[in-house]
Amino acid sequence: MPVRAIVTLFAAVVGVALALSFRTPPPSSLGIAVAPPPVSSSSVSGATPTPAPSGAPPSGGGSPAPTPTSVATGLKNGTFTGQSVPNFFGPVQVRLVVSGGRITDVKAIQSPNDNPQSAYIASVAMPYLRQEVLQAQSAQINVLSGATYDSQSYAQSVQSALDMAHA
Repeated sequence: MPVRAIVTLFAAVVGVALALSFRTPPPSSLGIAVAPPPVSSSSVSGATPTPAPSGAPPSGGGSPAPTPTSVATGLKNGTFTGQSVPNFFGPVQVRLVVSGGRITDVKAIQSPNDNPQSAYIASVAMPYLRQEVLQAQSAQINVLSGATYDSQSYAQSVQSALDMAHA
């Protein structure tokens, strides 16, 4: 057998062995928060409206629902900086603003910028992640495809800021 064939065979065996031994970390070690699926109207079965007792105001005609307060949500008003959460492409850190017991603003104060590709992905992903947090009012946000590591780090930093904001 020629030497070239032996070297090629050896390289192929080593390559296959390395590919088979590759392991990814389990999702639980990454602190991934999975958002529950939305409730569809078809999944709510048997819900029937209850009639209002006589003399009571008709439903929908009463006073508006109260807005959440810091007492109801458990969040203190103020500005809270989350932990810097490292990932493969660089650290992510956020600053959270809570007003009236609600998250009113989220700003990424640190994001991956070591190379142009990471900086571009972060510049596109951070506004979407901000909107996710403002809509969810928690760190339970959807992970963005193409920015998975940044999304996970963002959510972890938001959660650490929320932990500080709880009364």
